[in-house]
Amino acid sequence: MKVQYLATLASISLLSFGAIAGYANPCAAKTPSNTRTEISTNPCAGANPCASKSQVGSVGAPLAEELQGKPVVVDMFATWCSACKNIAPTLTQLKKEYEGKAHFIVLDVSDQSTTAKAEAKAKQLGLGQFFAANKSQTGTVTIIDPATGNILAQHKNNPNLAAYTQVIDAAIGQ
Repeated sequence: MKVQYLATLASISLLSFGAIAGYANPCAAKTPSNTRTEISTNPCAGANPCASKSQVGSVGAPLAEELQGKPVVVDMFATWCSACKNIAPTLTQLKKEYEGKAHFIVLDVSDQSTTAKAEAKAKQLGLGQFFAANKSQTGTVTIIDPATGNILAQHKNNPNLAAYTQVIDAAIGQ
């Protein structure tokens, strides 16, 4: 009797663990155990939907006329973000060094009201698609070529001044 009870308890525990593990991993293939499924049928195969969705390449739209002629440095900022605090001195130094030579845009996503204002500002500047793709990437600084809309560099929590100056200098020299 005890053996049967323990075996039943173990079976229930294993089934419960399997159910919990299935819910914990949204990419786990939901297929019956008696069928064989190719990896390509798994909607999560090849891409992690839980990974950050940072758009690298281009901003997706032409930038506003007021941004043309100078590299655009976009800071995805939040007051509660430790990475933002880490890179703040570097950004302050960049703003001083490149005053009049580059555009600096801060998109504040600290709370709902600042996020709404930042989204409106981004849309006005032609950065609406970029904002939608990167609003959860606080502590990220992106340097954009306004003529092409191409992202020249994107740094996450990088306080290294040289990493930014190298890209901005190259963009100014074009």
